[in-house]
Amino acid sequence: MWSAYVTASYYDQAPLDEYENTKNNRRISRSSQKFDSTSRWEEFKDDIPNFLTTSLKSNTLLEHMNTTKDESDYLWYTFRFQQNSSCTEPVLHVESLGHVTFALVNNKYVGAAHGSHDVKGFTIEYPVSLNNEMNNISLLSVMVGLPDSGAYLERRIAGLTRVEIKCTKNESYNFINYKWGYQVGLLGERLQIYKPQNLSNVEWSKFGISNNQTFTWYKILFDEPMGNDPVALNLTTMGKGEAWINGQSIGRYWVSFYNSARTPSQTLYHVPRSFLKTSGNLLILLEEAGGDPLHISLDTISTKDLHEHISYYHLPQ
Repeated sequence: MWSAYVTASYYDQAPLDEYENTKNNRRISRSSQKFDSTSRWEEFKDDIPNFLTTSLKSNTLLEHMNTTKDESDYLWYTFRFQQNSSCTEPVLHVESLGHVTFALVNNKYVGAAHGSHDVKGFTIEYPVSLNNEMNNISLLSVMVGLPDSGAYLERRIAGLTRVEIKCTKNESYNFINYKWGYQVGLLGERLQIYKPQNLSNVEWSKFGISNNQTFTWYKILFDEPMGNDPVALNLTTMGKGEAWINGQSIGRYWVSFYNSARTPSQTLYHVPRSFLKTSGNLLILLEEAGGDPLHISLDTISTKDLHEHISYYHLPQ
């Protein structure tokens, strides 16, 4: 488990960071391979649990970190209820202390929200469509790393703190002290389907026609780029998730989260050549937030010395 949301770095001739632009050189990124063929991709849609399929039950909302016990970043909160016929315009209201929450009603994605570095807490409020029978609400709480230092670590909490369905200003359902079902982690995570030897643990299907799917695993095979230049995976069109090469994690990504300059903090993820074979390399992506894998690429990185054709003359001392 990581203590902060950072990309894992490895030394393989040189880390990618050593090839950044400086005053005297310029980093050049060239696309070596594109992954734009739908016939090459396969996908697995992770299961969405509901109250009846969970084994851990509680009559109240549980704290995230104490429940997952460092086994996973993910914790599913689930419950089921039957609405009153007078609730004609229901609104799902969720309060969380971080870090990210995805909301689904009857297996349909409703929306998501997240906190920030300075303000961990946030609120979700979305209109939802409910049926007259039993409704299944599934809320995925996601940690973005765990605190590993600072005072009063034992007092830090995360996860959902309040869940309501509002009907009118004066009528609402409060589910704080209610029958909840919990699942730690995702199915694909538990089955470790990012490892080549575990691919058969689930049934993969052809790449879907529609993009921007949530909680979806993607896999594709590719060959090692020729040459000795460092290799990077360009994830510009993805959302939030994690990437593996031949079973080795190259880091978690959150491309859809913009910094103060309204740009992603990182889009290139170093792929150590020591992770690669000549051919038949396996790329696995876990996409949480609806990214588009058809427009990612495998790039090679080189540098150009801006002063290579300049002669320097020094005056005598």
